[in-house]
Amino acid sequence: MTDTSRRSLLKGTAGILASGVFPAVHADDKPTLRYLGTAVNQDKAIAEKFKADTGITIQYVAVNTDEVTKRAVTSPNSFDLIDTEYFSLKKIIPTGNLLGIDTKRIKNADKITTLFTKGEVAGKKVGDQGTAPKKVMYLAKPDAKTFSAEPTQYMTLIPTVYNADTLGIRPDLIKRPIESWKELLNPEFKGKASILNIPSIGIMDAAMVVEAMGLYKYPDKGNMTKKEIDLTIKTLIEAKKAGQFRSLWKDFNESVNLMASGEVVIQSMWSPAVTAVRTKGIACTYQPLKEGYRAWAAGFGIPKTLAGKKADAAYEFINWFLDGWAGAYLNRQGYYSAVLETAKAKMEAYEWAYWMEGKAAEKDIKSPNGQLLAKAGEKRDGGSYEERMGGIACWNAVMDENVYMVQKWNEFVAA
Repeated sequence: MTDTSRRSLLKGTAGILASGVFPAVHADDKPTLRYLGTAVNQDKAIAEKFKADTGITIQYVAVNTDEVTKRAVTSPNSFDLIDTEYFSLKKIIPTGNLLGIDTKRIKNADKITTLFTKGEVAGKKVGDQGTAPKKVMYLAKPDAKTFSAEPTQYMTLIPTVYNADTLGIRPDLIKRPIESWKELLNPEFKGKASILNIPSIGIMDAAMVVEAMGLYKYPDKGNMTKKEIDLTIKTLIEAKKAGQFRSLWKDFNESVNLMASGEVVIQSMWSPAVTAVRTKGIACTYQPLKEGYRAWAAGFGIPKTLAGKKADAAYEFINWFLDGWAGAYLNRQGYYSAVLETAKAKMEAYEWAYWMEGKAAEKDIKSPNGQLLAKAGEKRDGGSYEERMGGIACWNAVMDENVYMVQKWNEFVAA
């Protein structure tokens, strides 16, 4: 740049500063991304940080899990980015409405955890009953309508968050060790137990209980036959009629209130709900059980209608998401992130040791918004990442007999 042109640029800038009118650099060339998903994953802090880093606006479209799938199937032009569960892909991919994500455009694609790409944790295979991500992870070409059994350049979804769920308990009220899923239906807890009333997930918890009781061993808990559904529901109905359940919960806050009030001492639970009970100063444990965990996972997908600047922005967001800040933010909430290495770089050593290595906290552990989650000296329930994710028994799924299963589940709810 010549001195003259530099001077006139500075003069121009001075004029703009004096007038207080700033050129809209971001506004014109940075698109807004419509992000379809459930409210659980749509975090204001993530959108704000991404906007600060890139100038791209995230517009959250929050709906429930079923509605996410429905929109993906019926109106792929109503969103620019989808955050959906892996089990929903069996319904979405055959429509051709999601494009395979080109991993050559994803900087950290090769660092995505082997839990997704190979179904392994620390070199050991984990349980893959139900919709294990590795079964639905790849497409042979971007517009394929069937899954590829082999790894390819195209991923259906890039993982956002995942976890392994178990039962929550009130150790102060139970006062003895709880080691098995069968305790959920133990008459000792009559009127003080609760199960999750979302059919496709609740029935998996029930199947874990049925197996733990020694009643039946399922070839695949995530894809039951009608006979297996009948047996599972019959077991639940008998327990319900005997007064086992204080409640069937549908909503996160409901599960927190049941536990915090002590009305329930053992129930299906989600990790952040256990955390929410603890932040009230009430003892609540996310109990590791000998039969293992029921796992779930969600990921980002791109609709076939996306092109040009919007497609570039969607790839920019996915790359940013895997770059560490978002991963560290999610790990601090008790979830797990897709690329562990970049998240680790954005966490303090003591945080990583607590959340991911199962070590006693060297300092108090706080949530991203500053709430106390664990005091110095405490350990995370379920131990390290390897222990927890290595202990998966099955994954959330949509069964072939889903319609029949929901009908039978409704009979249980009405019983």
